[in-house]
Amino acid sequence: MLVHSRGAKWAVWAVFLLLFVPLFALPLLVVLGASFATHWSSVLPSGLTTANYRAATRGEALQALTTSLLTAAGASLLALAVGTWAALAGAALKQRYRRVVDALFVLPVAVPSVVVGLSVLVAFSKPPMLLNGTRWIVILAHTVLVTAFAHQSVSAAVTRLDPAYEQAAASLGARPSTVLWRVRLPLLLPSLTAAAGLCFALSMGELSATMMLYPPDWTPLPVLIYAATDRGALFTGSAVAVVLMAATLLVLFALSRVRTRASYR
Repeated sequence: MLVHSRGAKWAVWAVFLLLFVPLFALPLLVVLGASFATHWSSVLPSGLTTANYRAATRGEALQALTTSLLTAAGASLLALAVGTWAALAGAALKQRYRRVVDALFVLPVAVPSVVVGLSVLVAFSKPPMLLNGTRWIVILAHTVLVTAFAHQSVSAAVTRLDPAYEQAAASLGARPSTVLWRVRLPLLLPSLTAAAGLCFALSMGELSATMMLYPPDWTPLPVLIYAATDRGALFTGSAVAVVLMAATLLVLFALSRVRTRASYR
């Protein structure tokens, strides 16, 4: 913390709590409470039950959770591969060309995600790349939306790499491919896992573009949450939302463990 006096520290913490509690903590706590409730009592949910979670962890909800996990995993891996390749290739370009590459990758997040969904729908609804009505168009749209974050994260890490490691490996006779796989990528592993976690979390919560593209047999969990709340099933929708948050946090925790071990290496 950049503030050193005791009074100033207390003031900073007070402002933080004043902003964090009503804007972030309370809404999440209300959703958590609603997931165990049967009805509303005044402004708070009440009526303790676990029936909402039984509905949120079986049948259609369980299938939607599996769909979200597979979609997020596929989109994250594709985004990480494309973003890492572009970051490594862009590092060898001149500054003005590197800016052009960065701008191209940032473009999908500079426009509303529903526009990206519409663009993917229009582009892949005709042969020879007919993906409309398949699960692949959903994974592709998620990949387009999250690749920018993978590219930016890895690009920042590439610029911080010490070239002495690569030069030492090359001076010992290592081929460029060996330098890439044995030197550069291991040094980038903490940033790669961080980028993968960010892409995964963003894909798990993506709704706007997904609503335009998903086929009936590939319904991600955010769509199911929207459908549940739209028909008035707020408590079931809250339970499904908690399951979505828990699954995302578990995957992020696993990736953070990998990142910690990679940092120690």
